Amino acid sequence: MICIIRIVGETGLDKKIKETLDRLRLKKKYSCVVLEAPNDSQLGMIKLASDFIAFGEISDETYKKLIEERGKKVAGKLKPFFRLHPPRKGIDSKKHFGETKKGVLGNNGEKINNLVERML
Repeated sequence: MICIIRIVGETGLDKKIKETLDRLRLKKKYSCVVLEAPNDSQLGMIKLASDFIAFGEISDETYKKLIEERGKKVAGKLKPFFRLHPPRKGIDSKKHFGETKKGVLGNNGEKINNLVERML
């Protein structure tokens, strides 16, 4: 399962990036989507928007916490996205994770679990 969190707001976004984020159901800052089995088009959208999102493999324990604390049901179904708080203790850097190992944007791998727990 891949967890995707939008980090960057709407100001100054390119129209193509904004549409990509909308298709991933990441319409607002700090919204989160979990894709259980992403297809090729979803992986392409993640790659295109990697400068504006944080993503990585979410563990089953963290996913259960996310559903318990932030999951909302509408008409008997679970909403396809989660609204999160800004991370506790803030974001050190919005640079890419791979460059400095400090930033939050891009592929975070297993460290996405820590970020999600700080945002619950």
